[in-house]
Amino acid sequence: MSEPLPSHSPGSSASNAASLGVNPTSRRGLARRLTVQAVYQWILNQTAPETLIKEFREMPDGLGRADPEYFGELLRGTVADAATLTTQIVPHLDRPLNQLDPVEYAVLLMAVYELNNRPEVPYRVVVNEAVNLAKVFGAEDGYKFVNGVLDKIARQVRATEIGG
Repeated sequence: MSEPLPSHSPGSSASNAASLGVNPTSRRGLARRLTVQAVYQWILNQTAPETLIKEFREMPDGLGRADPEYFGELLRGTVADAATLTTQIVPHLDRPLNQLDPVEYAVLLMAVYELNNRPEVPYRVVVNEAVNLAKVFGAEDGYKFVNGVLDKIARQVRATEIGG
């Protein structure tokens, strides 16, 4: 497998993930976690989604308890829609896109894909999961940045759900 996802917080074990609010027992939560790792690799290496899916399935623990269909959908959809997702993200950035941390970019891409395409998943769940993944994998305060960007995008994409 190509580049491993960095962990800027102290470790990224399941126990640390649980203490940060990432639900390590949720099949979809695990799928989101793996998707962020795969999207990160795609950002760095432009590895095809099908290759990444195969690599992740062939890891020693495979996809573990993660929902394989959800992982595949999130990864394929995020990569396929990356240009459109990026146009949704860029207006809310406080820096040029090329200065955005690739971990934060991976989290934002996946979360915006989910906000756009999975209306049955409450926006609060999407934002919370993304923030928690940014806490585990991102820079020290990257989760605050991710939260701010996703809050603005959710108010546009899920205005009816949010009530505004």
